[in-house]
Amino acid sequence: MSEDIKKFIRVDHAGEYGAARIYAGQLAVLGRGPHGPQLEHMKAQEQVHLETFAEMIGERRVRPTAMLPFWHVAGFALGAVTAALGPKAAMACTVAVEETIDAHYAAQRDTLSEDEADLRDTIEIFRLEEVEHRDIGLANGAEQAPAYKLLSGLIRAGCKAAIKLSEVV
Repeated sequence: MSEDIKKFIRVDHAGEYGAARIYAGQLAVLGRGPHGPQLEHMKAQEQVHLETFAEMIGERRVRPTAMLPFWHVAGFALGAVTAALGPKAAMACTVAVEETIDAHYAAQRDTLSEDEADLRDTIEIFRLEEVEHRDIGLANGAEQAPAYKLLSGLIRAGCKAAIKLSEVV
């Protein structure tokens, strides 16, 4: 197995871990309100993604990122803080994260050969679910969040940095 494949699995596992933690933070704040069921739905899908990549980590003997303890805290904090700013800010967080992951997964998908067709297909299925989450965020007022462009830009930058760190650390 190539180093690129190991990197893909490592970073995708870390990203799905972080996403599950973001939704956990959002649910801690907004879970009893009208957005609770949507957040539960998205978190459940992220949990399946996480479990799939955790399985690959074990089966393919890929070292997980050493950043998981940090992503545990940072993901929950990001979700809780954006939710505390209101449902639209939580949805802005979702849109920013999911747009970044959509592009990340598409780039991975496009580099995988037929030798890794199963991984490529899994990534594509998950990418489409991330796009669904983005669309849920947009349909629920993400772009009306206070300082949307600034907030989403900061979150996108943080996601890109997290991807780079998780690939190598």
